[in-house]
Amino acid sequence: MKVIVRKIRLYIPLIKTLQTGLLLATGIAGYLSSQTPVQIPTLIAMSISLFLAIGGSTVMNMWYDHDIDSKMKRTHKRPAASGELSRREVFTVGMFISVLGMAWAFTLTPFYGLIVFAGWFFDVVVYTLWLKRITCWSIVWGGISGAMPILAGRVLATGHIDLIGILLAASILFWIPTHTLTFSIKYREDYSAAGVPTFPSTYGDAVAHAVIAISTILAAVSIGWAGVLIGLSAGYLRLLAVLTVGLLLLAFATFRVHSERANFGLFRYASVYMLSAMIILAIQAF
Repeated sequence: MKVIVRKIRLYIPLIKTLQTGLLLATGIAGYLSSQTPVQIPTLIAMSISLFLAIGGSTVMNMWYDHDIDSKMKRTHKRPAASGELSRREVFTVGMFISVLGMAWAFTLTPFYGLIVFAGWFFDVVVYTLWLKRITCWSIVWGGISGAMPILAGRVLATGHIDLIGILLAASILFWIPTHTLTFSIKYREDYSAAGVPTFPSTYGDAVAHAVIAISTILAAVSIGWAGVLIGLSAGYLRLLAVLTVGLLLLAFATFRVHSERANFGLFRYASVYMLSAMIILAIQAF
């Protein structure tokens, strides 16, 4: 029993529970955004399949990136990078969780399963295995992967891709550069040591901050437009607007004042903003 508990503790960091939890929240919000009668068994099954697929893709990322993680101060103690878990074991567990999650998704509906698979494929194969180490533009494909859970949830509820689903996916796609670029600015030395190209290292901080500001505006427009089409009440729209103003102010503050404090403040608030927006979308369904 102690061995099993220890193994579980070693795998928890590989799943990145906060990141996985946030993406799972977007999938749930996508499902509830349809405002059709909530089918609790379907919602539970969707949540489990998404958790497994997202968590599995993250474990696969850790498996492949063990060498660059070992060069970063921030990540060198991760079990896959430190050698506490063997590469073979991490690969086996990651693939098992991934396949289980995607297979479960296909049993719900083939279309939903296809979108879940697309998210896993873009994250593991296109972003991690192919592009991450050769171009900073890999974050675009990582962003597409991150947008798949909310689109998958919406598709599972409606049975098709509609404008609202596209806008919700776009809000995540455009939000991800705000999250990712602020992170890469803060940990620029780590990425440099690992030889991973980032926007700040390739184009400079000024361009990175400009991209953050533009992507933040596009994310705000996308989620606001989706909220109106969904039919959010005036109160929830006002709350979303207040949260959005805060995000925009921080984004433009980092554009004008290139300080570590402002940058990390935007990084933390961006996660709070997206989680709050997902909660608002979910609450509206009840």
